[in-house]
Amino acid sequence: MNAVSTEADAPMRASPRKVETVDRLTHQLSRATSAIVTDYRGLTVAQLSDLRGRLRADEIEYVVVKNTLARRAAEAAGMGQFSSVLVGPVGLALGYGELARPARILTEYFRQNRRLPVVAGLVEGRVIDADGVRQLSELPPREVLLSMLAGTIQSPLTTLAGALQSILSTFAATLDAYREKLEAGRQA
Repeated sequence: MNAVSTEADAPMRASPRKVETVDRLTHQLSRATSAIVTDYRGLTVAQLSDLRGRLRADEIEYVVVKNTLARRAAEAAGMGQFSSVLVGPVGLALGYGELARPARILTEYFRQNRRLPVVAGLVEGRVIDADGVRQLSELPPREVLLSMLAGTIQSPLTTLAGALQSILSTFAATLDAYREKLEAGRQA
């Protein structure tokens, strides 16, 4: 019998703790609307704790996990293309609400501290590079985008309503003038 093991054999030998980690991360990835991959090297424990606190305030989880376990979780969550960006020591910021919020917080943190560079991201099942994450961070919040959309839709409707009001006013004035003409003709 051959004593050489393959990666396919690895799940069979995984410790219960590793299996639990993969299961938990698989669940988190499948629920997340966005996942931002960062390089956490160079952060002190205090900085990492501060970052987690900032993210937690916006209901974003930040996890540091071994790449092999993260890749297995990505595969199990049906996000195989995401596993290609899980290289080197990485931390994952998992957002469950607004898509751009994790990217915005991490980009701002990097600007302030020059630590925690963004490597890549996963947004609604699509992998984006670091530049794509930066662009995502620059998007206005969802509420602002919705109000911009409402304004865009409302503007032509307001113009149409004004035009229809003008036509109706002109039509009413014409009918009133015709009525006055008919009354003047009856009296004469």
